[in-house]
Amino acid sequence: MSTSVAAPEMVDTDRYPLTDPGSAAWRETVERTRSDLADVGCSVLADFIRPELRDVLRNECAALEPHAYTKIEKVNAYNTAIDEPLPEDHPGRTIMERGNAFVARDRIPASSLISRLYTSPVFQRFVADCFGLPELHELADPLSGLTLNVIAPGRAHPWHFDTNSYTVSMLTQAADDGGTFEYCPNIRSAEAENFADVRAVLSGEKTRSVQRLGLRPGDLQLFQGRFALHRVSTVRGEVARHSAIFAYSERPGVVGSAERTRQLFGRVLPVHLAGRTDRGDELLD
Repeated sequence: MSTSVAAPEMVDTDRYPLTDPGSAAWRETVERTRSDLADVGCSVLADFIRPELRDVLRNECAALEPHAYTKIEKVNAYNTAIDEPLPEDHPGRTIMERGNAFVARDRIPASSLISRLYTSPVFQRFVADCFGLPELHELADPLSGLTLNVIAPGRAHPWHFDTNSYTVSMLTQAADDGGTFEYCPNIRSAEAENFADVRAVLSGEKTRSVQRLGLRPGDLQLFQGRFALHRVSTVRGEVARHSAIFAYSERPGVVGSAERTRQLFGRVLPVHLAGRTDRGDELLD
């Protein structure tokens, strides 16, 4: 395990100067990341984790796979109840199979690399700066703030939107083949759902707006997932695809809805039954 490794020691600080906030190198990295986010809603910081720790990263996360909630679900892109009455042309009527599985935060040891990174004030400050925010908050949700996304061979993570506005993820184990991250940047906004465009992507009519990323273990991905429709394509071969999801919010106290929490983890806690958390917009979840 990685009990002696502090967050800055995990990172290639020669390329990503977490320990030198405000320096010229810090500003250069932040400006480049902000430019990517402004252009396409996503930025990849390649080889963020030091090479000598990538086996530790992979092994720690692989050991968590048995804790994943693996029930195959029928879902829509908004992760709302699929029997909810909707207009005939509403994209929420497009039903997909969600074959990926999530390990909840309360199953992830605090000593793990991904947990230490997620909770690191230095890392959080860096990520907030990259997103152009004064600060970021860990999700108050005891299950979904930090998760491990597991996609077994033959399975996929279908088109969806994120609950949180600011998502950070890291591939920890690549599939033999497939498992490509695909997304449609800024397909909706806080003011507009743009159902027609979403429906066109879900139906396969609109493909030119779909971006595809080739990610490697140890790469850090910053992503505006609340406004970008995205998925991971079907995994092929013998090896599952693992990725750590670091979920942050501009507002404190964000908790997932009861319906979405049941879908992802097969259980809810009292905090999920207390009602919807204010996310700063009126978008579908």
